[in-house]
Amino acid sequence: MAIVITNGQIVSSKGIMVKDIRIVGEKIEDIGIDLVAPNDEIIDAKGFFVLPGGIDVHTHFEAEAGGMVADTFTTGTKAALVGGTTTIVDFAEQIKGGTLRRALEEWSKNATDKTYTDYGFHMTISDWNENTSKEMEEMVKEGITSFKMFFAYEDLKVDDGSIYEALKRAKELGTLIGFHCENGDIIDRLRKEAIAKGKLEPVYHMETRPPSLEREAIFRLITIAELADTPIYIVHLSSKEGYDEIIKARKKGMKILAETCPQYLLLDKDCYLSKGKNSFEGAKYVISPPLRDEESKKVLWQGIKDEEIDVVATDHCAFNYKKQKELGKDDFTKIPNGAPGVENRYKLIYTYGVTKNRITIERLVEILSENPAKIFGLYPKKGIIQKGSDADIIIFNPEAKSIIRAENQVQNVDYNLYEGLTQYGKFEYVF
Repeated sequence: MAIVITNGQIVSSKGIMVKDIRIVGEKIEDIGIDLVAPNDEIIDAKGFFVLPGGIDVHTHFEAEAGGMVADTFTTGTKAALVGGTTTIVDFAEQIKGGTLRRALEEWSKNATDKTYTDYGFHMTISDWNENTSKEMEEMVKEGITSFKMFFAYEDLKVDDGSIYEALKRAKELGTLIGFHCENGDIIDRLRKEAIAKGKLEPVYHMETRPPSLEREAIFRLITIAELADTPIYIVHLSSKEGYDEIIKARKKGMKILAETCPQYLLLDKDCYLSKGKNSFEGAKYVISPPLRDEESKKVLWQGIKDEEIDVVATDHCAFNYKKQKELGKDDFTKIPNGAPGVENRYKLIYTYGVTKNRITIERLVEILSENPAKIFGLYPKKGIIQKGSDADIIIFNPEAKSIIRAENQVQNVDYNLYEGLTQYGKFEYVF
C-alpha cells in the first residue's frame, strides 16, 4: 500500500508541474501519470501547491536562561512541523575549554528520539586549538558538514588568527564555516558606555549594535577568507551595509553564501520604541543583530529576488517574556538574546514575498528548502520532490487566511514577534 498525491501543483526552483506522487514508506517511489494502484490511499491536492518540506538551518533549541528552557527539541520541532518545516539544523556549541566531541554528545542527547522533524547539527567552534582542528576532521567523517564561529559574545567569540586557521582547515576538509558577524569588542565598549550613562532600557540593545559593526565584521571576514581562499557562509544578515560588502566581494569572484531571517525582512527598529523609549516591551525584540531600518528591509528583499541571498532561516532562539526576558528589566545587557520564529517562517515568506510579488513561488522553494539542502549536504535526499528523495512534502492551501496570535501557537513561548500580522496559507498535510 502506498500514498498517492494527485492533482497538486508540484513546485521546484525550475517550475511547476501537475503529476502524481507515489509515496512508499518514507521515500518518493515515483512521480508520473496514473500512479494509483489498488488499496492505495489517495490524497487529492487539486488547487493546492505541493512543496518540498521546509529546511530551517538556523535554530537554537534548549536555550537556557534563568534556569529555564522555553522550547526543547520536542516542542520546537513540533512547532516547526506545524509551520511546514520538516528538517532543522541546530547548533551544538563547544564551550571554551571544552571539545567538539563533548558538544556533539550533549546536543545529540537532547535531540535523540525527542524530535518531530529530521535534524542535524552545525558545530560551533569557540575554542580554537590543535585538538579542535583534529576534531573537525572527526566531525566531518561522521557527517557534520558545517561549523560556526563568532565575532561577538565573550563566551563564544574567537580572534582573527583563529578564524584564518579554521578557514584553512575547512578548505582542507572540504567543509563550510558560517559566521556571526558583529564587532564584539566595540559592542562591549558601547554597552559599558551606555550603562555608565544610565541608559538601561531595551532600545539601547539596538543603539549599541549599529549596522556599521556588522559591516566591519563582514569586511574583516571577507578579507580573511580571501587570504584563506575558501568559501564562507554569513548567518542572519540584517543590514544594507553588510549586504553591500557581500556584493562587492562577490563581484571580485569570492564565494560567499548569505542567509537572512524573516524578522529582518518584516520588522524594523521601531519595534524597540513602539510603546515608548522607556518601555520594556522592546525586550521581545532583543536579538542579535538587532532589527534595522526600512531601507535594509527593502535591500534584503531585493537581494532575495536577485539571488544574492541564498537562504531564509529563523535563528529561532526562544525565551519567554515573563521570567526570562524580564531578567534584564533593569539592565538591557542582561536580557536573554533571541526570539522564536520556527513556526511562522514559511507562511510569512509566502505572504509577504509571494503574494506581494516580491518573489515567485519557485524562489520561495529555493530559499526555504532547495538551497539549504544543497549548501548543507542534504540534497537531493531533501529539498526537492523527485523519485528516490525523502517524502518530506507539504500540501499547501494558498487561499486560507489567519492572524498570528501567540495564544494559538505551538511554540512553547509566551509571545510572538509577529503578533497581529495577517498570513496566508494552510498546511493541509505535512509528510
